[in-house]
Amino acid sequence: MELRHLEYFVTVAEECHFTRAAQRLMVSQSGLSASVRELERELGTALFARTTRSVGLTEAGRALLAEARRTLSAARAAKDAVAAVQGLLRGTLTLGTEQCIAGVHVPGLLARFNQRHPQVEIRLRQAGSAQLIEEVGSGRLDLAFAIDCGDTPRTVRMLPLTDEPMMLLCHGDHALGGAAEVSWHELRDEPFIDFHSDWGPRRVGDAAFAAAGIGRQVSLEVNDVHSLLELVHESLGVALVPQHFARKPEAKGLRAVPLAGAEHLTYSSVTALPQEESTSPAARGLLGLLDMTAPASTLDATVGGLGG
Repeated sequence: MELRHLEYFVTVAEECHFTRAAQRLMVSQSGLSASVRELERELGTALFARTTRSVGLTEAGRALLAEARRTLSAARAAKDAVAAVQGLLRGTLTLGTEQCIAGVHVPGLLARFNQRHPQVEIRLRQAGSAQLIEEVGSGRLDLAFAIDCGDTPRTVRMLPLTDEPMMLLCHGDHALGGAAEVSWHELRDEPFIDFHSDWGPRRVGDAAFAAAGIGRQVSLEVNDVHSLLELVHESLGVALVPQHFARKPEAKGLRAVPLAGAEHLTYSSVTALPQEESTSPAARGLLGLLDMTAPASTLDATVGGLGG
């Protein structure tokens, strides 16, 4: 069994499509198909259920996927470790971030890393925190800047960045805009604008409403911060957001109101990493440039993330 076969298999599994997988790998589709067939012959079972329209994993394929990812991650870590002994840091740093994460300015951090380690290829993707943390645990990401959503996989460790409160954000003319604080019951019938379900702020908000025993109506779902702010500006609903969202220039004119009894509304940003023994040299190099002790008062200076 060759590592190349496992890499091809994982890519097809992630894309659920041979043509897209071949394009991503920059190989011919015929060569990719032949490699997968060879792996299936070696294992004595089909790994994919193929139809004219779709490609899905069989039960055997699902069993192989997690182990294949771990094997590929271990092989990469082995190469990187040998390079590190030789005084080099090279290979690939694959990381993820949620938009506008607090406590770290991702573009500036990556720029510093690139200056110090130009031989390392940086790969960055944005997604919701729940998905990012799962991908760190499965070995698809070296690390991620995310929100602590609870239920951390045992293969992942969390290093804290910063904590901040969540606030109710509404139009300046909204009936709740002039309040010193807002109770949960006052929000029962309000239409909410929020992110998709795997985003950190959405998960924090959903958990807080559940803990308060209050249902809420999420009328409009978005996947970027600026769209959320624009919709609030148009009085289409209210939003629960981390405090630093309300400080953005795009939020000018909106009102940020504290919530009464908001002990369940702490927005905790973290660096999600594999366990110590599985952390890649490139990830360790990036952590060496990250100030893990920055006080919360520096939030405005450090906030950023991509898209923020």
